[in-house]
Amino acid sequence: MNQQQATHYTSPALKVCGLTNLDQIQELIDINTDFLGFIFYEKSPRYVLNHLSIEDIAQINHQEKVGVFVNEKIETIVEIAEKGKLNLIQLHGDEDDSLITELRKQLNPDVKIIKVIRIGNNTAENKEKIAKIFNDNPATYNLQPINFYLFDTDSKAFGGTGQLFDWNLLNDFDIPLPYFLSGGISEENIKNMEGLKQKPFALDINSKFEIAPGDKDVNRIKKFKTIIPKSPNGTI
Repeated sequence: MNQQQATHYTSPALKVCGLTNLDQIQELIDINTDFLGFIFYEKSPRYVLNHLSIEDIAQINHQEKVGVFVNEKIETIVEIAEKGKLNLIQLHGDEDDSLITELRKQLNPDVKIIKVIRIGNNTAENKEKIAKIFNDNPATYNLQPINFYLFDTDSKAFGGTGQLFDWNLLNDFDIPLPYFLSGGISEENIKNMEGLKQKPFALDINSKFEIAPGDKDVNRIKKFKTIIPKSPNGTI
């Protein structure tokens, strides 16, 4: 007798970035937020060390703490990752393959790396840039120094713009690693995710869910979690 298979639907994981407030962080932990993002870029209005010490971050009881860095020295990244007990490193600047490879060697092997691909307004330039990145990094997980991609809207401020890029651009590629989708995600546009051929592993929200930079609207995040579309993910 053939056993009937049921399709299993899942939502992407959720990352809340730009955190600066311990009470809000605990609220996000209480609602099972998957990834907590801390920005270690001094020019950002959400620069975490203006609000929390590295010891504060180390003591946060969560298994997916992400440190966001922009064109930072390898030794600084490694030191902060160790002292802050970070689980993932997000490279949001212009870090090249050689830097990422060397960072992978120096990081604790349990710490994963997210490489950001910033998407601008020029479609042809974006396609060329993405194709080159994917060609230079073949889809062989155990040979790559990175674990995830993250697609975000390009800006001089390196993120936090609240602006969307054209998500349809991603449908032109077979993305070789799980990816985070970022850049102006909100309640109004999240349904557009259904048009993506390859669904994101996680959503990354930030400025659209703030009262002020670094001050999150946790109630709005709670409501957002309930409307994230689910997609088929194999069978059970």
